[in-house]
Amino acid sequence: MAGNGLSIWILGLQVFAVGVLTLLVMGVLAIIWMYVHDVRQKRHAILRNFPVIGRFRYFFEHLGHFFRQYFFAMDREEMPFNRAQRSWVYRAAKNIDSTLAFGSTANLAAPGAVLFVPEVFPTLEEDAVMAGPLLIGPHCANPYLARSFFNVSALSYGAISKVATLALSGGAARAGCWLNTGEGGLSPYHLDGGCDLVFQIGTAKYGVRDAQGRLSDERLRELAAHPQIKMFELKLSQGAKPGKGGILPGLKVTEEVAHIRGIPVGRDSISPNGHPEVRNVAQLLDMIAHIRAVTGKPVGFKLVIGGTGFFDELCLEVLRRGPEGVAPDFITLDSGDGGSGAAPQSLMDHAGLGIRESLPAVVDTLREYGLRERIRVIAAGKLILPVDVAWALCVGADFVVSARGFMFALGCIQAMQCNRNTCPTGVTTHNPDLQRGLDPADKAARVAHYVANLVREVGVIAHSCGVPSPRDLQRSHARIVTEFGQSEPLDRYYAKAAAQNPVFPR
Repeated sequence: MAGNGLSIWILGLQVFAVGVLTLLVMGVLAIIWMYVHDVRQKRHAILRNFPVIGRFRYFFEHLGHFFRQYFFAMDREEMPFNRAQRSWVYRAAKNIDSTLAFGSTANLAAPGAVLFVPEVFPTLEEDAVMAGPLLIGPHCANPYLARSFFNVSALSYGAISKVATLALSGGAARAGCWLNTGEGGLSPYHLDGGCDLVFQIGTAKYGVRDAQGRLSDERLRELAAHPQIKMFELKLSQGAKPGKGGILPGLKVTEEVAHIRGIPVGRDSISPNGHPEVRNVAQLLDMIAHIRAVTGKPVGFKLVIGGTGFFDELCLEVLRRGPEGVAPDFITLDSGDGGSGAAPQSLMDHAGLGIRESLPAVVDTLREYGLRERIRVIAAGKLILPVDVAWALCVGADFVVSARGFMFALGCIQAMQCNRNTCPTGVTTHNPDLQRGLDPADKAARVAHYVANLVREVGVIAHSCGVPSPRDLQRSHARIVTEFGQSEPLDRYYAKAAAQNPVFPR
């Protein structure tokens, strides 16, 4: 018996030695192959001059992003969202304690910092009230009574995964907020959770186009027949890529995505950079009137502005058509620092005004022309925290929408892989192995928690300012830090900015 055991042990050792030797030989052969390949190729100077070793440069460059995120960047240094911002959303979505200890790590003297004005005698809890619903499109056959001032912004199926869409739909239904379908058309996963939906009509008319790619009245009627679809949003542009249409890489155009959008499988889905039939303000209002007449539901449009006189032209044309004439039921104002699954860096980094500058200018222009009560204003663009949403309400927004905030609620870790179908959390990939980690039921609960905790904390800010409800917040309830380190009331600050450098010069 002892001899047999020794023989088995020796045999095992021999097998191990052969395995190690095989691996060493394969490793040496691989290094030889890489050396020959590197010195012969002509595309990369580093590899040609430093064969094999030069490969570490590209490996470390790839890892650098993750090392900076987890080890080197301070809590408030990262872009586009820092660790402090993401951490608040994660805690809110998990419904765990979001309080902090010791002191703020924010630079409260930094130019642009928002400071709310606490009332000496704040609103008592027993006097606080929930923010009530707000009617959109009162002159439509089927107006929409929107229950929540915080909602899910455009997230197209295709850009995000099936499981992510299911989680958003279920979570939005629980939270009582709406979900914007994005320009990719209506999927069964949008409908699955039973939430209110805003159907977005992009420049390619995905999901609402005829065989020639034109807007189809028949498809509009079919969509409007869904009781969950409450409004239609005509997308003119978005903050991450104004002047450029949607971009969905071909590797994310699956058979199902292609069927929903009406495009070929596996080919890049590139939307036109504008609506061919909408080339001026009059044509824009005509299309809004047409969609509203066909659907009977509120219709608005989404855009990011760059300081032109567009809103003056819009308001004048609305007034020219008279009090019973057509006007958009809502305007979704995106920010120049908005997000997207794929966009040219030149546009993502350098095109469009930020929401901090454009929102007050748009609200003031609508007020100047007497159209503020007729047109609802929806603010978008990096507004993921209670302070951001409270600021937007102070300035004059009726609603705030967020896409990336809800992606964080789903578990997004800002891996910056949205356009590669390799999202490690399953949010923006169609790889079933990666989708397996995202449980729609669990993440739907997190989406609902995120909305509830954000709305609650905006209420806390409102009560500190002495008003009973978030919708009562005004510009007098906040100040903004100037370049000299001093703060000014929002109304004075924006009035001075408009006089010195108007967004819409008269």
